[in-house]
Amino acid sequence: MSAVVVRFNRRKGRYERQGVLVEEAALARAEERCLADAEARRRRRARDARRRTVEDERFAAAFAAEILRLFPGCPAERARATAAHASVRGSGRVGRSAAGRALSESAVISAVVAGVRHADTPYDQLLMNGVPRYEARRRIAPAVEDVLRTWQRTAEGGG
Repeated sequence: MSAVVVRFNRRKGRYERQGVLVEEAALARAEERCLADAEARRRRRARDARRRTVEDERFAAAFAAEILRLFPGCPAERARATAAHASVRGSGRVGRSAAGRALSESAVISAVVAGVRHADTPYDQLLMNGVPRYEARRRIAPAVEDVLRTWQRTAEGGG
């Protein structure tokens, strides 16, 4: 047997769940079953982690290839670094968005712009000096555009 424990919160004017009340024997049985399959769950987690690592490496390589297709002048190492940074699982970065996973052109360009912004301009310094984000981006936009134009038209990566 179990029961959901709720309490009325007067300030919010609603009932809020506090937890679940269960019989002692049921809790002991559940704990025993959990411990019994702990090894299988550990093996599955390890197998899933290996699978995700391989998927992530493939995705980062595809992302880097798409960067190089759109920006043939981008140095290969820079493309790999940008792709690796943008595609970190759980990061919330553009590479992990639905558009990023689909390797949409706009998502790839957004990742490259972000990489250029942080690596090739004083953007971070402007932010640390208290310049608002919008203003900092406005100030560095010409420099970002110059790098992107160079990478789009050259195949040697003369950055």
